[in-house]
Amino acid sequence: MGGILLLLSIAGAIALFLFGMKLMSESLQKIMSERIRKVLSSMTSNKFKGILTGVFITALIQSSSATTVMVVSFVNAGILQLVEAISLIIGANIGTTLTAWLISFFGFELNSAIYMLPLIGISIPFLFSNKRKLKNWGEILLGFSLLFISLNFLKDSIPQANMDSGLANAVQTVYSWGHISYLIFLLIGVLFTIIIKSSSSIFALTLVLAFNGWINFELAAAMVLGENIGTTLTAISASKVANITAKRAAIAHLFFNLTGVIWVIIILPFFLGSISNLYMYLGGGNPFTNNHEIPLALALFHTLFNVLNTIILIGFTKQITQFVIKRVPSDYNAENRFKLTHIKIGVLSTPDASLYQARRETVLFTEKVRKMFMNVERIYDTQIEKDFKLLSEKIKTTEEYANRLETEIANFLTKVGEGRLSETSSKRMRALFKMIDDIESIADSCINILSAIEKKRNSKFIFPDQINNNVHLMFNMVRESLDIMVTMLTHDEELPLSMALETENEINNFRDILKSEHLNNLEKGVYKYDAGILYNDIISQCERIGDYAINVDEAFKSLF
Repeated sequence: MGGILLLLSIAGAIALFLFGMKLMSESLQKIMSERIRKVLSSMTSNKFKGILTGVFITALIQSSSATTVMVVSFVNAGILQLVEAISLIIGANIGTTLTAWLISFFGFELNSAIYMLPLIGISIPFLFSNKRKLKNWGEILLGFSLLFISLNFLKDSIPQANMDSGLANAVQTVYSWGHISYLIFLLIGVLFTIIIKSSSSIFALTLVLAFNGWINFELAAAMVLGENIGTTLTAISASKVANITAKRAAIAHLFFNLTGVIWVIIILPFFLGSISNLYMYLGGGNPFTNNHEIPLALALFHTLFNVLNTIILIGFTKQITQFVIKRVPSDYNAENRFKLTHIKIGVLSTPDASLYQARRETVLFTEKVRKMFMNVERIYDTQIEKDFKLLSEKIKTTEEYANRLETEIANFLTKVGEGRLSETSSKRMRALFKMIDDIESIADSCINILSAIEKKRNSKFIFPDQINNNVHLMFNMVRESLDIMVTMLTHDEELPLSMALETENEINNFRDILKSEHLNNLEKGVYKYDAGILYNDIISQCERIGDYAINVDEAFKSLF
């Protein structure tokens, strides 16, 4: 029974650590999401700037996995190139070592328990604040506190190693196997990280095991190397349904970390000896003989390993890119099957990144309905039956595609909404819901115009030249409004909303003029009543498209 309680206590401490890390990381992401988006959007192909950016972002959000998945999503969205992504991921490897230092210092060098309860007391009033930003700060403080309280629970749950126990003897036996023992504990680190899906929590467990004497400095370092490999599988898992470039970015992450592990595991005794000498030079004790010195020494090892690996491999970024491209070739058929272009890797740990994916997909949605309307313009004047049928089929296919796009984006936004969103993210999500609804309505109006044109053709109605001119003028105005809509969404805030409003007013005024003329034309018998109904339907649907377009423009402007 004691063994079961021990395992449950360890599992509970790890679970509390994971919850604290998740709470702190997600709250930091909410506060920093706008800054992160701006930093990523200003990325250049300069690999050194990319590395610094990766370090900066990971240090901000305290999660290399979140950074890596975010990078994969931006590669998938076409915002980052593969070379840029690799630089960012390299930087994330260095940035995550800050977490190791925090855990090692606050969890083992200080009696953090006496500070954490007061910190929780400070965080509680923030949690009940009506201001979302204060609530986020409260969650950061609470998550930080739980992190180190759980670490104390973990240290208390795992007993000091007893050399008379069978388990301790088994570990000692494995240690005598030399490099084979390193590989065994490296694999343990990989396996634990895959199961727990958090390298930080496994790093904390490694520190506790070493601190309490169950494993020595070398085996602890081998486990940390395994955690470096295991954490790459998060991005690989996320990229399974992403585009080919995102898959390559995830594989590049694995290749980079695996290469580093290979060279350092070969020289591990020498490397750790150098780390020990440096640590003692800086004022620490000998981690080979004193278990209580291992946490900070292991944090130093973690940092120097990632920094040296970066220095060694950064000059081969282009070669790594070429290698990954060859290892992960394009699948033409898979790339051309119907699927969303930007939303492919599920809801990300960062709501802002998920919403950015949805926004990019929405931009493509607007481009599709604009092309759909342009085909409506073309079919109005098409006389050849074969061409008419071909264009009609294209328009109807696009409408089905639009319905599916709206559903897929809406489902994605619904999943994003199930998470904990900041006030800004909630506002953006509502705006995106409004946008996709109006964009799909544009597609519906295009189908309604097509239906009127088909009826006109089947009934063999012929409009006078003046009426055809009016239709073409209305088409031109609507196309201009759609052009403005697409340009506005593609180039962010560069176009003022007043430009779209001016075009919308012109459409409304022209519609009023044509409505008045229509009644006069019916009285004068310029065209038959049935033909007049179709003419009126075309004009009315065009005006509705103008309304939907301005709705999209206004919703888009509210994103900023």
